[in-house]
Amino acid sequence: MIKSHQEILDGTRSVWGGEEESLLQGATQVPVVHSVSYGYPDIDTWHEVALGKKRGHIYGRNTNPTVEVFEEKVRLLEGAEAATSFSTGMAAISNVLFTFLSPGDRVVSIKDTYGGTNKIFLEFLPRFHVEVQLCDTHDHDVLEEEIARGCRVLYLETPTNPTLKVIDIQRLARAAHRVGAIVVVDNTFATPLNQKPLTLGADLVIHSATKFLGGHADALGGVICGSKHLVKQVYHYREINGATLDPMAAYLLLRGMKTLHLRIRQQNHSALTIARFLENHSDVDNVYYPGLDSHVHHGIAKEQMKGYGGVLSFALKGGLEAVRRFLPRLRHAHLAANLGSVETVAGPPRTTSHVECSEEERQAMGIPEGLIRYSAGIEETDDLLQDLKQALEAVHEAGVKTS
Repeated sequence: MIKSHQEILDGTRSVWGGEEESLLQGATQVPVVHSVSYGYPDIDTWHEVALGKKRGHIYGRNTNPTVEVFEEKVRLLEGAEAATSFSTGMAAISNVLFTFLSPGDRVVSIKDTYGGTNKIFLEFLPRFHVEVQLCDTHDHDVLEEEIARGCRVLYLETPTNPTLKVIDIQRLARAAHRVGAIVVVDNTFATPLNQKPLTLGADLVIHSATKFLGGHADALGGVICGSKHLVKQVYHYREINGATLDPMAAYLLLRGMKTLHLRIRQQNHSALTIARFLENHSDVDNVYYPGLDSHVHHGIAKEQMKGYGGVLSFALKGGLEAVRRFLPRLRHAHLAANLGSVETVAGPPRTTSHVECSEEERQAMGIPEGLIRYSAGIEETDDLLQDLKQALEAVHEAGVKTS
């Protein structure tokens, strides 16, 4: 007998959550339902399902049985009332923002958001006459001042991509709620196992499910969680605009989530160990990881996170030229624009998180050209350390200028 959802831990919930009612004819795995439409024996039942008065499915753009299980699993992990999913993480972000922001509204956020999110703030929302105020991420006082001036949405990302800044969710959520704002938090880097923004005052939580939730770099997806009232509004926007999660992708994400707690445990451990090693290396300028005592936001991270995540960034002395020599030397890392996978992935923001931005825009966000984002996989930590050591030695021996 499976314990109640209130009694089981997240590791067990990531395996079993949301699946029990969907297993058919003794199957132990959730089926992939590819049907576009769903039939009913009479129009009255059909109508009641269409209106949401009875449980069921009408059309694949709206809901799907496989997708529904994925949403339920994430909902349980985040401790939310409701969840809805999307074709990508950026679809989740853009759908949330365009659901709640109208011409004349104001959104307050930070300068350090993911590059695609930053483009929405700087390029798209202003075209719809939405006022955007981006604040220095580290300055909570200024953030509170801007929030107090009034806003419809407060959008936060913590830890940030790629410089791993950490934001005090609880403090800023209180400020936002005083002016009636909706608090949205991108929890992709932390995952529900390391951080639960809803318990800290957030109204909606966003994940690029492509990353840690799926964990295998083989399926795109996004998901949001929160109150039924807010999620219903975002769902309505998504069902009309059509950024629907594919059922096969939902199945792959579900499969990946079964090992989420094991992957996160190893990735947390490796990232912290690697960050400590790099912090003391003579050819490394800076290390960005909230688990380090030296991190400017370590105190906040320690209060609101159970673990510090599998992603760190570090800047090499020698800048971009050192990066060019260093990355190809790595034997246990894909040089690719992704993170959160079972394999280690590494790359500079200029080709990954902030490829959409110019060098000047990256500099304004405090992202040096010599920065490397490193997403630790589930490989043995010692092997990753040795790999980093030999790559750093190769750069050093090549005589790249490091000052």
